[in-house]
Amino acid sequence: MNILVCIKQVPGTSKVEVDPITGVLKRDGVDSKMNPYDLFALETALRLKEKHGGEVKVITMGPPQAEEVIKEAYSMGADYGVILSDRKFAGADVLATSYTLSQGIKKMGDVDIIICGKQTTDGDTAQVGPEIAEYLDIPHIANVLSIENVGQGSITVKMDMPNTLEVAKIEYPCLITVEKDIFEPRLPSYRKKKDTEEREVKFLCLNDFEDKEENKYGLNGSPTQVERIFPPAVNDHKEMWEGNSDELANRMFKSLKDMKFI
Repeated sequence: MNILVCIKQVPGTSKVEVDPITGVLKRDGVDSKMNPYDLFALETALRLKEKHGGEVKVITMGPPQAEEVIKEAYSMGADYGVILSDRKFAGADVLATSYTLSQGIKKMGDVDIIICGKQTTDGDTAQVGPEIAEYLDIPHIANVLSIENVGQGSITVKMDMPNTLEVAKIEYPCLITVEKDIFEPRLPSYRKKKDTEEREVKFLCLNDFEDKEENKYGLNGSPTQVERIFPPAVNDHKEMWEGNSDELANRMFKSLKDMKFI
């Protein structure tokens, strides 16, 4: 079974600068981590590999520093990783991101199943996985809670619908997005980290793609127009009160009422 997992490096802190002109996050040099939802996708892939054999590949899009999450995936058990990195990819919305990833996936050869996390913590759209499937013209299922059965030409999954739980069979090649807690993600292995230190991480840029039309990537290929984006205001104001319990309770009540919490 050939399995591909889409992973992403996201900011590991809320203190991220925003480009005032483009309205996108400045990711270079920011403390980052693997998107938490992608850990569940990677764990799902590794368990499928352990039970049914095959290979687990990972793909990400981002600046060169995204190599860190590929290395982390290696230390968890992934076999091969690719980074899509090009200045022309910068500032992509979900549509341009999905198209870029679909082009990169095509360069990686045939896969049976693509697994994505439900969403990312920096975008929270939950759209990229299904849009990748649409660009690749393959079936897809979102909000997968569990793997019910793995067959020769298909996989059966349970998915979380708004009011029901549904079981569906989907044929290969296909894409699924998984919910958190489908499996408990394993910790990176120090031994695997040492064993894979020299393993290649392949970089692909726009010139490596079959479709090299620049207006389909990055800001040029993003129909979403962001009117304004800004980091949340930080309120670190604090007061120290002294008094007996009745005085403090009355003061607390008055403050909550003045702030219109009650």
